[in-house]
This record gives sequence, C-alpha cells and structure tokens, in this order.
Amino acid sequence: MSKTVKDLTAGTAGGIAQVLVGQPFDIVKVRMQTAPKGTYSGMFDCAGGILKNEGPLAFYKGTLTPLLGIGVCVSIQFGVLEYSKRYFAQKNALQGRGGPSGTELTNGQLFASGVFAGVANGVVSGPVEHIRIRLQTQPAKNPVYAGPWDAIKKIHSSYGIAGIYKGQVVTLWREAVGYGIYFLAYEKLMQWEMKRKGIRREQVNPANAVLFGAAAGYALWAVIYPIDMIKSRMQTDGFSPKDGQKYKSTLDCVRTVWRTEGIGAFTRGLGPTLIRSPFANGATFLGFELASRLLNSL
Repeated sequence: MSKTVKDLTAGTAGGIAQVLVGQPFDIVKVRMQTAPKGTYSGMFDCAGGILKNEGPLAFYKGTLTPLLGIGVCVSIQFGVLEYSKRYFAQKNALQGRGGPSGTELTNGQLFASGVFAGVANGVVSGPVEHIRIRLQTQPAKNPVYAGPWDAIKKIHSSYGIAGIYKGQVVTLWREAVGYGIYFLAYEKLMQWEMKRKGIRREQVNPANAVLFGAAAGYALWAVIYPIDMIKSRMQTDGFSPKDGQKYKSTLDCVRTVWRTEGIGAFTRGLGPTLIRSPFANGATFLGFELASRLLNSL
C-alpha cells in the first residue's frame, strides 16, 4: 500500500470520528448562526428547544451527508497535507536543512501544506456542508427535503451545479486560512513533543494527539469563526430573489450583517463551537494517528 493510500485511509478514519463526536454540537452552532437575532437566549436554550420540539435524534439530523462527505474531506486533507510535507522534506534534504532527513519543516512550509490541504478539501466540503446546513435548518414539520439525496436532486434540478456549490467562495477562504493555521499548530506541537523527548512520531502518546488536536482546533476557530458564520448565512440564503434571497454576494452578506445585527452576530454560536472543538478535533487526530500507525505496521 502506497504512502498516499495509507494517508487517505487514515484520514477517513479521522473524519468519521470527527463527525460522530461533533455533529450534535454542530447543529446547535448552525441553528444559532442562522436564526434571527433574539431567537435563542443562548446555546442551552437552543439545544433545549431542539430536544423538546424535535427529539434527541434531531441532534444527528443530516448526519449521513457529513459521515460520507466529511470522511472524504478529512481523507483529502490528510492526503494532501502529508504529500506536501514529503515534498517540502525532500526539498529541504536536497538543500541540507531541516535535519538529516529534511522533515523538520519551517512554519511557512507547514502553513503552506495546510493551505494546500484546505483548498483541496474545500472542493468537496463546500457542497457537503451546504447540503448538511440545509437539512439542519429546515423545519421539523413539512420539511422541504426528505434527506440528503433529495436535497441534492431538488437543488440541482432547479439551480444546477452552481446551486450545489452555493457559498463556495467564502468556503475556500475559510478552508485555506483555517487549515493553514490548524495544521501548523498541530505539527509544531508534535515537533516540540518529539524533540523534547527524543522520540519518533509513532512513539508519541495517543493522549497527546488528542490534546494537540484540541489545541489546533481552538487555533482554527479563533481565526475562522466569523468567516464560518458568513458561510452559514450564504448557504442558508435563498437561491434567487423570488426564493427570499437576502445577500447578493459574500461581501454584501458581511456588510448587511454588520449593518443590521452588529459585530456580535459574527460570534453568535461560538459557545457550542468551543465546547465541540476539543472533542471533535481531538478525535480527528487520534483517529488519524492510530490508523496511520496500524497501516504502517502492516
């Protein structure tokens, strides 16, 4: 099995772990981001309303799409990340830097590897998250879509591929900036741990993968949360003026939200995100590291 195939497989394991752990928090975040100002007094009010009105299974509404899609997304992330890291390591080795094997990458190289991973991921994550958000925010009674495949079919038949990729510009911005920071933070922590103890990557305690993943997740959301909020607004907006479209473009969305709701709107729903982040991101990196170790031992 080639290194790339192993990376993609391990990434899939990480993605599945991320969805199963993070989905209940994500639906609360999306509801708070997209609801009119004053709908919820806080995240517990939102979560309580979902539980009371829609039942416990509502917290996993729209899970099939991300379970399949995010598995692919995280697989792509780690596949591109590891490929980019190997590319930079080979370049370093030829130039006599980055240690004997060139694997001690610079901050710029790690950030660039994360950006490449994020952009590649965004091609898939954009439509996956769009469909998930449509399902998460539709009413429990008389829903517009019966499920993910019904949503894809209806949106595509009415609005074409552009409808499926609604909000893609802001998605790519979020992925590029966010994953540059995300993987830079995680890899620097891993480098620090290996150097501090004089050990190889596969010898790092799995508990540290969870802790470093949690820290990387906080770094990610500290940078991208306002961008993510705009993405959610764009992906729940109408497709045309006759469908109740509020925003003409990403920039128009930013201006409108700022003017009508103030700066607080850009951090609405941050609470459940910060609670979700250490669990979901810790699970992602734990799943990836353990799967990588297993595959490399075969």
